[in-house]
Amino acid sequence: MQEIVIKQLTPADYEKIVELWERAGLVVKTKGRDSREALTRQMKQNPKFFLGAEVESQLVGVIIASSDGKKGHLNRIAVQARYRGQGIAQRLTLAAEDALRQEGIKVITLLVERDNIPSIQLAHKFGYV
Repeated sequence: MQEIVIKQLTPADYEKIVELWERAGLVVKTKGRDSREALTRQMKQNPKFFLGAEVESQLVGVIIASSDGKKGHLNRIAVQARYRGQGIAQRLTLAAEDALRQEGIKVITLLVERDNIPSIQLAHKFGYV
């Protein structure tokens, strides 16, 4: 099994993030919430909340956490199809939960599209349902 490295993402990773989301089948709104400007602004506010998984320096998974100061939210989880089933989403989720807890967040939600079966299964695994 190849080594999986969890790292903090930066604005320089923008193209790789969007490409990963598109390959994973997520709806990407590059003229709105997913624009380079919007993501860069969010990354500057909470850099620890943008995490990626790399295998051999290739971005294979992404998760974004957010917080309103009281509650934390996990969203935009994506893993490249060929790397699914290797625990990458689980590791990203744990890392994002840890980042939120370090900020004093005790309540965390997981946002999932209703037809995203792998994410629903992940939510069940972590007790979000």
